[in-house]
Amino acid sequence: MNSDHAISSAYRLKRSVVLVGMMGSGKSAIGRALSEKLCVPFLDSDAAIEAAANATIAEIFARDGEAFFRERETEVIARLLSGEPCILSTGGGAFLAERNRALIDEKGASVWLDADLKLLWERVRHKDTRPLLRTDNPFQTLSDIFDVRQPIYQLAQLRVDVQPGASIDETTQRTIEVLLSEDHILELIT
Repeated sequence: MNSDHAISSAYRLKRSVVLVGMMGSGKSAIGRALSEKLCVPFLDSDAAIEAAANATIAEIFARDGEAFFRERETEVIARLLSGEPCILSTGGGAFLAERNRALIDEKGASVWLDADLKLLWERVRHKDTRPLLRTDNPFQTLSDIFDVRQPIYQLAQLRVDVQPGASIDETTQRTIEVLLSEDHILELIT
């Protein structure tokens, strides 16, 4: 499918699409672009948690601990998936919990934005907004997180290969093509 065809077409999203993957994989950027192209809302579970708590994720972790945060995360994901189909970006750790994976499978479709370690590092290394990377060796920390999470992300229903050098539009179009391969998720309406 070329982009000219996509511009003259409309889509109907049948199930919410939940973007999962590592920090820096493009969940927010691709999520926003997808929501625009598909004419559905874009929601971000981390942003919703921060709004509800009136605190940043880092502040919630420091004040209440990870277990408390993970409980709120599951509650927020359930609430966000209870409405009309949308594009939902989740925090990198959300998909690790079996209960979240089950919830996402029941109410939506998980899409793994699969970016290699080198690309992820290029995208996150100059940002100070990643609390998990505030370590003495942030690359090694990212690599360790990557190694632990990759097998779990592979459990997602669909996978999009995030290519170095690909634009947001190109990756978004690739994601739409993957979604169209499953007619119970997205259909093209001409």
